[in-house]
Amino acid sequence: MGSDFVQKMKTHLEAEKIRLETELSRFAHRNANSSETDFESDFPNLGEKEDENASEVAQFSDNLSLEDELEKALRDVESALQLIEKGIYGTCKYCHQVIDERRLIARPTSSSCIQCKKTLTQEV
Repeated sequence: MGSDFVQKMKTHLEAEKIRLETELSRFAHRNANSSETDFESDFPNLGEKEDENASEVAQFSDNLSLEDELEKALRDVESALQLIEKGIYGTCKYCHQVIDERRLIARPTSSSCIQCKKTLTQEV
């Protein structure tokens, strides 16, 4: 795997990290007592009426789900960036073979090759 390709993927991953952090910051704040990828949803305050309170709870519930998904994606991006720094990005963590560049283009945070992924999910 060429260094140009890895640099291109690093640039893409860094942009994705910024996008995810920006999205999270719209309804959550970074947890100061935890990792860089841990956020806490802010409870919305829409008013004091009963219907507004119900809307607050519903929105908070939606935000918690979204927060969870965005944090997972952010952790995957951080892991991929760490692999780039270690010089092992694009190597399958199971069989230690090079992951096809087409897979990395489709899913830049992939840490396993297609064959190992199929074996793990019992698609073989």
